[in-house]
Amino acid sequence: MTRYQIGELARMTGLTVRTIRFYSDSGLIPPADRTTGGYRTYDVDAVARLKLVRTLRDLGVDLPTAGRVLAREVSVTDVARAHADAIDAQMRTLRLRRAVLRAVAKGGEMELMNELARMSDEERQRILDDFFEEVFGPYELDPQFEQHMRSVRVELPDDPSTEQLEAWVELAKLVQDPDFRAAVKRMSQQHEEQRRDGKDMSPPGDNQMEAFNFAIAQAREALDAGIAPESAEAQAVVARVNANWAEALGLPNDETLVAKLRELSDFADPRAERYWVLIAKVNGWPAMPDHSRERAWLREAGQPFG
Repeated sequence: MTRYQIGELARMTGLTVRTIRFYSDSGLIPPADRTTGGYRTYDVDAVARLKLVRTLRDLGVDLPTAGRVLAREVSVTDVARAHADAIDAQMRTLRLRRAVLRAVAKGGEMELMNELARMSDEERQRILDDFFEEVFGPYELDPQFEQHMRSVRVELPDDPSTEQLEAWVELAKLVQDPDFRAAVKRMSQQHEEQRRDGKDMSPPGDNQMEAFNFAIAQAREALDAGIAPESAEAQAVVARVNANWAEALGLPNDETLVAKLRELSDFADPRAERYWVLIAKVNGWPAMPDHSRERAWLREAGQPFG
């Protein structure tokens, strides 16, 4: 029967003599015999065992587990499945770390980003649930509206992009911002009062949406043209926007319109729009329109709705 010494095994398997000797000393690859000079010799079974151990080690399997495979205490299939699952978990962790580091490299807060990124889905949702409980809980709102708001879930992927991670951090900070919570509570209170008074709580009609889109388009053109919101040119833009709103609402273009637009603005905090923009980014939905720049310009120019 063919016998091999350690040097021959090293050439056949690509392992070092020192490694093979260590495996032999630990009992993983026991010698089949010894020469008259006392040197260990190995049979073809040892070659197969060495190759298996080398493959398992290349795949990250520790020596005790490799020994259990050789002793047939566990199957290669079971070990492969367990290690594949472990690698999947490691890859998710690494992708998450990569997203955190890239976000930090862009100026993010490292500790906050890392803490928020490592939350489970349940922990992330708890932040939103706590927000809704405070801003909706004390009020009698339209059930369909409240159900819709509470049903939206945060689903940050296991391997988020930098943009998704940044959006989640911004969203978490937004819904925990006391000023934003106070603003939404005021909207909830007004919603309850108007609903109690029998006012129409249906979504804005086509005319209002067209007027809003016209205002946004006018502001975008002004921004692109570099018109400062405090300039006379900006006042001309505001005049056009207000005239269009007056026609859409069927109101005179005077203080009556201004009062109505201010009433509407109570339900149109730009941060509420930002909330949906961020939700869409985090969840990987199609991008939501973000009118924050245009609305900020309109507010600075003195347009009542903004």
